[in-house]
Amino acid sequence: MGEIVIGRHGDRMADMAMARWMAAAVLLGALVLGAAQAAHGTRLKDIATFSGSRTNQLVGYGLVVGLSGTGDRRGSEFTVQSIYNMLDRMGVRVDKATLKPRNVAAVMVTAQMPVSAKAGTRMDVTISSLGDSSSLLGGVLLVTPLKGIDGNIYAIAQGSLLVGGVTASGAAASVSKNITTVGMIPGGANVERTIPFEFNQQEGLTLNLQHPDYSTAQQVAQKINDAMGGAFAAAVDGATISLAVPDQHKGNLVPLLANLENLEIRPDNRARVVVDEKTGTVVVGLNVKLAPAAVTHGNLQIEIRESADVSQPMPFSEGQTVVVPETDIAVQEDNRKLKLVEGASLQELVQGLNALGATPRDLISVLRTLQTSGSLHAELEVM
Repeated sequence: MGEIVIGRHGDRMADMAMARWMAAAVLLGALVLGAAQAAHGTRLKDIATFSGSRTNQLVGYGLVVGLSGTGDRRGSEFTVQSIYNMLDRMGVRVDKATLKPRNVAAVMVTAQMPVSAKAGTRMDVTISSLGDSSSLLGGVLLVTPLKGIDGNIYAIAQGSLLVGGVTASGAAASVSKNITTVGMIPGGANVERTIPFEFNQQEGLTLNLQHPDYSTAQQVAQKINDAMGGAFAAAVDGATISLAVPDQHKGNLVPLLANLENLEIRPDNRARVVVDEKTGTVVVGLNVKLAPAAVTHGNLQIEIRESADVSQPMPFSEGQTVVVPETDIAVQEDNRKLKLVEGASLQELVQGLNALGATPRDLISVLRTLQTSGSLHAELEVM
């Protein structure tokens, strides 16, 4: 059984381990990014939003036409009903039983409308298949009203779809790449109604941190007060900072916010490790430390061989020829141990595990165990 010790003196294996780690396609770039942000600071507008600058969700139901036989099938009754209603409004009389919507698909259309959007503003829209259409490639969205949560129509969408996938099929096989039942139309919606909100009439503002943290909230409030020369801002909690609007800025908040959003802040976020079990991706934040621990990585290999033997009866014995299956199972496990010294970083743990031949999914399992044992001094978030 081999043993590797990592920590302050583990640099000698760094080059080899990092190369293997990159080959495993696990992201550690967050370490470099986080270090750069900590050294130079981050603009306030990159970590927080001001009240009134939110977006509003719009949704609508529509039809995509012009598909090459990849639309909804007869089982999608709502598609047939929608086609019938559309043609009826246009003065075209048809028998609903004869409609075959193979070139038409029922879709849901969604958009994000900023509170500052005015009539005539263009917005991107996303189109998602609602029925059993196999592809929206080459389709055109017909006029679709987009409504807000209050039921009012705020925008109208129409246009040719851009689909980021492709599919091809034959009599006995089909091939597809990426998703072909979701598309988008850049600038495909036109705003018809503005959202009723008087931005410049606010007596006070609220800043919402994207990642709640008490230290960061207090730092933001202090930075704002220093910049404005008075006690105008206060941290309400770990995610919210309240700001009283000075008299000279009431009625015109744009100059005030333009100055505040460029203040440099050094976020003091908690140590966090985010893992995605579906893809094996691991993103490591700053300040992630490990307590002393020993990790045993077992490399288990199971090989199963199936073969068939023929049992032939003796001549004139009136027996029958039968096929007898044979199964051979071989199990091999190679255990190696990894020791962590006090203060070892997660990056060093990753390098050590890769020196043992661990995969990204092995690392995820090790991280879970380290957190359960209390050796991982960070928040572990599994997606």
